[in-house]
Amino acid sequence: MRSRSTVRRPRAAYPVLLLLPALVAGCATADRPSTAGGNTWQGPSAAATAEQPAGAAAAGSESATPVPSPTGMPPRHVFPVRADKVAYRPTHGAYPATDIFADCGAPVIAVTDGQILEVSRVDRFDKRGPLGPFNGGLAVSLLGDDGVRYYGSHLSAVAAGIDPGVRVHAGESLGKVGRTGNANNVCHLHFGISPECQGHDDWWIRRGVIWPAPYLDSWQKRGNREPAAPVAAWQRKHGCPKTPAKADGTG
Repeated sequence: MRSRSTVRRPRAAYPVLLLLPALVAGCATADRPSTAGGNTWQGPSAAATAEQPAGAAAAGSESATPVPSPTGMPPRHVFPVRADKVAYRPTHGAYPATDIFADCGAPVIAVTDGQILEVSRVDRFDKRGPLGPFNGGLAVSLLGDDGVRYYGSHLSAVAAGIDPGVRVHAGESLGKVGRTGNANNVCHLHFGISPECQGHDDWWIRRGVIWPAPYLDSWQKRGNREPAAPVAAWQRKHGCPKTPAKADGTG
C-alpha cells in the first residue's frame, strides 16, 4: 500500500502544476480596484449647466486606439485634479469641455507625460471684451506624448518652473485650482481636450473639441482610456479652423 501511495501523489499534483502559470498570469493582468471619489457640487457655474448638444454622447464614447510610447506601452493618464472631493458634469455650455469643481488651491496635475505648450500667468480677462482669448485667466496647455493637447484654466497659480518647452510627467504639479478669468467667482478647473494647431492663436480649439467626461470617468477609477483616436478623427474632419465657429463669451 505504501508504494501505491507514493506513485499516486505525483500524478494527482501534475495537473495542478500545469495550472500554476495560468493562475499567476491571470493575477498579473487583473484590473486595479477603483478608488473613485466625489461629492455633489452645490454651486455650478452657468457654463456647466447647459444641455449637452445632440450627438455629444456618441462623440465622447468613441473607442480610442492607444498610441504607443517609446517603450511600447500606451501613455499613462491620471485625473487632472488631486483632491478628495471633486465634481464634474458631462455637459458644458456651447462647446465640448468639462468644468471640474474643487476647492481653490487644490493641485492641478499633468494628466500624462508630455511637453508644456503655453502658459498664462497673468489674468487679462475683462468682461467688457474681447470675449474669448482671455477667458481662461491663468492657464496651462500640455501636449501629451499621445499627441493630444490638454488645457486647464481658471488657475489661482501656475507652478514654478512650468514654462513652454518644459517636459513634465503624469502627476506632476502644474498649478492650483482657482477662479481667474470668466470663472463666475466659482473655484473650478476648465478642462479641454483638442489637437495641437500650430501657427496661430487658436483659443477656440484649445478650449476643447471632444467631450472629456468619459475619459475623466476612466482616469478617476485608475483606468487609462485614450482620447487620441477621437481627437485625430476630429482634426481629420475639421482641420484647424482659423476663426471660431461661434463668437461667444464662454471658455
